[in-house]
Amino acid sequence: MQPRSHRWATNLALVVIDTLTVRAMALALPILAVAAAVDAGQLGLGLFNRVEWPGWLELILAILIFDLAIWLQHLITHKVPLFWRFHRVHHADRDFDVTTALRFHPVEIAASALLKVGLVYLIGPSAIAVIAFEVLLNATAMFNHANLRLPLGLDRVVRLVLVTPDMHRVHHSVHRAEHDSNYGFSLSVWDRIFRTYVPQPAAGHDAMTVGLEWQDDRPMKLGWALWLPFRR
Repeated sequence: MQPRSHRWATNLALVVIDTLTVRAMALALPILAVAAAVDAGQLGLGLFNRVEWPGWLELILAILIFDLAIWLQHLITHKVPLFWRFHRVHHADRDFDVTTALRFHPVEIAASALLKVGLVYLIGPSAIAVIAFEVLLNATAMFNHANLRLPLGLDRVVRLVLVTPDMHRVHHSVHRAEHDSNYGFSLSVWDRIFRTYVPQPAAGHDAMTVGLEWQDDRPMKLGWALWLPFRR
C-alpha cells in the first residue's frame, strides 16, 4: 500500500485542477448542465420540452438516460485508444479509496462536462432532474470507490440496483479482462443488460492487484499523472 499522504495529495490536487478547468469552461461556454436545462426549457428545446408527460415520469426517464449515457461514455473511454490515454489517469491509482473517485485528468473532466451540456439540450430535462442526477452520480461514485466491504448478503442485495464497492473494485483490477467490465457508476443494471458484468475478481479481493502496469511510486506524482496521456 502506498503512503496515503502522497496519494491523497495527488488525487486531491487533480480535483482542484479539474474544478478550475470546469470554472474556466464556464467562462467560454454560455452555460453548464443546470443552467442549460433552464435555457432549454425557455427555448423549448429537447424531447421533454415537446411532450406533456408527468413530472415524475420525466424525472425518472432523465436519470435513466443520463446514467446510461455516463455508462456508455465510460465504455468508450476504455475502447477508444485516444480516450483511454486520458482515462487511465484514473486507473493508474495503485490503491482504491474515496479519493480515487476524484482522480481524473482535467481534459476528461472537460469532455464529460461538454457531453452533459449537449445531452441536456437533446432531451430537455428540468433543472431539478439534472440536479437530482448530479447528486446521485457524485454520491454513488464516492460510495462505490470507498475502501469498504459490505457484508456479502447485503452486497448481493444492494448491487441488484446500485454499484457496490466490491463490484466497482473489480473494474480497477490490473488485468484488462477485469478492468474492461463493470462500467457503471450509479446503477448496476447496464452492465447486466450489456453483458459487461463481472461479479468478483479472479484472484479474490484480498489478493487482486489494483492499478495498471505502473506498479511503483510514479502514479502518486501529480506531474506524472497530468503528463500520462501524452506518453507513448
